[in-house]
Amino acid sequence: MPFITQLKRLRLPTALRHGKEGVSRGDGPYTVHFITPEGEKIDVKATEGDTMLDLAQRYDIELECACEGSLACSTCHVICEQEYYDKMEEPTDEENDMLDLAFGLTDTSRLGCQITMNKDLDGLTVKMPSATRNMRVDGSKPTHH
Repeated sequence: MPFITQLKRLRLPTALRHGKEGVSRGDGPYTVHFITPEGEKIDVKATEGDTMLDLAQRYDIELECACEGSLACSTCHVICEQEYYDKMEEPTDEENDMLDLAFGLTDTSRLGCQITMNKDLDGLTVKMPSATRNMRVDGSKPTHH
């Protein structure tokens, strides 16, 4: 079987596809506002449990995600409004460790893969910083284990 045909038949687990199976653009009772580094405002609809990373991928918003949401980088760093930041669960120690590596860190910074949508966050605005810090791209060299 040709390689391309094999790729088309590949079925990834839902966790690897980001987002929810059967959820389309425009679905959901909640609204999230993304502000791009260029200042463009993009309004999207969200469902309960969507992460900001899920939404960015669903709506083709260029929010980098080097680790694919596994909490191993800081490239999906976003800046939240204080009002909504205060409604979120506290960041875990693991998230704070990754945030320490983020470019343009603020008091209301979070990782997009760790912000989970719920009714309290309806209307949330997240600002994407002007740059990211990706260690693999920015010069680190892989080492053999």
